[in-house]
Amino acid sequence: MNSNALKSFVAAIPLVFTAGVQAQEPDNATHIPYAEIMTVFENLGDTIDQQIRIVDIGDDLNVAVGILRRAGTRTEGEEVTSILHHRVTEVYYILSGSGILVTGGDETDPIEFPADATAVRELIGPSGRRTVTDGQVQAVAAGDIVVIPAGVPHGFRHIQEQITYLSIRVDHEQVLPAGYEHPSLD
Repeated sequence: MNSNALKSFVAAIPLVFTAGVQAQEPDNATHIPYAEIMTVFENLGDTIDQQIRIVDIGDDLNVAVGILRRAGTRTEGEEVTSILHHRVTEVYYILSGSGILVTGGDETDPIEFPADATAVRELIGPSGRRTVTDGQVQAVAAGDIVVIPAGVPHGFRHIQEQITYLSIRVDHEQVLPAGYEHPSLD
């Protein structure tokens, strides 16, 4: 890219973001208090993942906030069972615990989740399971943040005792139901 093209590109960046901001007209912020997070966490039951809220933030974009708890696990060898979300990006904020997260890699044995599954409709959007080898291996612990773009397989190889984390799901195609609130918040 030549210098003039680069300058034009950089100059256009504010215009792109300004256009998006002008088209988006949210009229309020969404507050998710700690008490609501803990209420949903206490209602996880036997599931590992529950959505707290899904918010339409304008410009055909939803942001979902969920809480997850995964029990201790150990996978020997290179293969890891992973999940990938075709249209939803996830940002993990690790609240407690630690583990080894594997992302990317060579995928085999693809299985797609049924479109009518509750998890697909309310939590993760169109997704599937894969066996992955040769992925990026990263230790994660409380306080860490991980950004997992849509289409990137991810799974835990090793979790010490338990890991609990918030998942902020960026839903740029609004496949998740805007306005959703976990039933325990009624």
